[in-house]
Amino acid sequence: MDLSTSFGLKGLKQLRRAWVEVEQEALSRITGKVRPGLPAEDLHLIRRQIDDCLLETGGAASARARAARLGGVYLDLDLTGRENFLKLLAFEYGVKDEALREAAREWLALDADRSSEDLPARLDAEAELRRTLKSPRVRLLTQFNDLPEGVKFLADMRAQLLKIRRGDPRLSAFDREFKDLLASWFDVGFLKLRRIAWDAPAALLETLAEHEAVHAIRSWQDIKHRLAAPDRRCFAFIHPQMPNDPLIFVWVALTDGISERIDDVLRIDHGELNPDKADTAVFYSISATQPGLDGVGFGSFLIKRVVDRLSRDHKQLKHFATLSPLPGFRRWLNEQRERASGEQHPRVQKGLQALADAGALERMFVDRSWLRDAAALAKARQALTVLAAHYLVREKHGDDARDRVANFHLSNGASVERINFPADVSRHGQERSAGLMVNYRYRLKEIESNHESYHDKGDIGHSRAISTLLKTQI
Repeated sequence: MDLSTSFGLKGLKQLRRAWVEVEQEALSRITGKVRPGLPAEDLHLIRRQIDDCLLETGGAASARARAARLGGVYLDLDLTGRENFLKLLAFEYGVKDEALREAAREWLALDADRSSEDLPARLDAEAELRRTLKSPRVRLLTQFNDLPEGVKFLADMRAQLLKIRRGDPRLSAFDREFKDLLASWFDVGFLKLRRIAWDAPAALLETLAEHEAVHAIRSWQDIKHRLAAPDRRCFAFIHPQMPNDPLIFVWVALTDGISERIDDVLRIDHGELNPDKADTAVFYSISATQPGLDGVGFGSFLIKRVVDRLSRDHKQLKHFATLSPLPGFRRWLNEQRERASGEQHPRVQKGLQALADAGALERMFVDRSWLRDAAALAKARQALTVLAAHYLVREKHGDDARDRVANFHLSNGASVERINFPADVSRHGQERSAGLMVNYRYRLKEIESNHESYHDKGDIGHSRAISTLLKTQI
């Protein structure tokens, strides 16, 4: 009898899949080789390797070999397998509750007495408590650091953890430990500031193009212009163990005056400026390349280091500013439209009414012809810029600016200098902020005081132009 007739094609495929799974499970038991999906039946094989690594028996060479073998197993897993691997570490290799209770009880008992004779014992108990708080999984991750490309391996592993951590406190706890560990290895003191030029390796240029998060690289001519034009610069932070993999990079334009329109910065056919004639450095995009380092904050140090570098290289520079998007403006404005009029700030209420009267509310984020209609833009300009000023300076999450880009630059010591409209007429620029962009300014003498005021009191430094907008009657 023809099996395909008896079972049907669908049933036959299911049967074949079942037989393959039986075969793979049998091979796994015979050879000890973990299957790519790391099913529950194979977890004991991983536990054995993890436990061998944690025993730390033998010399350094043996320890490296065990870590490399386990790392190789992880790399051979598919996405499901890697997820199961990370869950195993999160669920079974955290701090042991009983060991922590015992270490805490011992320290508390000695601390209650606090006699000078017990000081050595109390310090020993404190050290034991610290050792107990260092989970087995962190000890395991530390072993990978010594391997070639080990830091990159760990950054990629955390990127996978970030994708699955939500909804489970054990995965979130593992992620906090992971982030703290990476932060200690990626301290800004270990990072080197490097200027990326057009003669950089092709792989590095491809990394810049792939990870550009603000203004997409449109062609090789585009990236060549950004890197090779005399009035353009690109700087990146490099980790010694990842020399060809920039962690974060920033694009800079040397200009005469603070730029108001992104097209003037990105145009390939613009008239190039002699960098010795420039009086301004405009930071027009900053992008990270390693998702696994999310929350390991060194972007702020990059801006400050680049400002220092440019100040030394081009002593005539007087102004350091950004030309930045307002990524949360549209969402905030839509939220305000849905609120009852009595719940809105009077300035917001008047601004929305003015935009409605100008026929802009239904067009400004979606109608491409709107940005080419000079009369329509003139009617909406004042209301839009006033609303943007309010959004940047008055709208908060706690003490922080609501807009994430604003929060980044303000926490780094910048102030809100100017709102530009229309400044980004691209489809993306229209969709997120109706073509608005903002200049944040870094004044060398005010960076530290702005940083401290923002972090300590939530104060947002801003120019007279912004103050005028906040007082404008719409």
